[in-house]
Amino acid sequence: TQWFVYLLECRDGSLYTGITVDVPRRYAEHVAGTGARYTRSHPPKRLLGHYAYPDRSQASRAEHAIKQLLISQ
Repeated sequence: TQWFVYLLECRDGSLYTGITVDVPRRYAEHVAGTGARYTRSHPPKRLLGHYAYPDRSQASRAEHAIKQLLISQ
């Protein structure tokens, strides 16, 4: 199963990243308020992009690296 790392821009200008096997479904969950706790209080404005990885482990490592970059700003 192919996994994806995705990046959202929230309405308040903040960024959120996550992993999923189905980007459109997961984005719809975030928009509906049933996604992650963070996006319930910071609703998404748009999907900035998504990147494919061959497995969950590699996607999780990439997500962690992106979050480290976001935190360091």
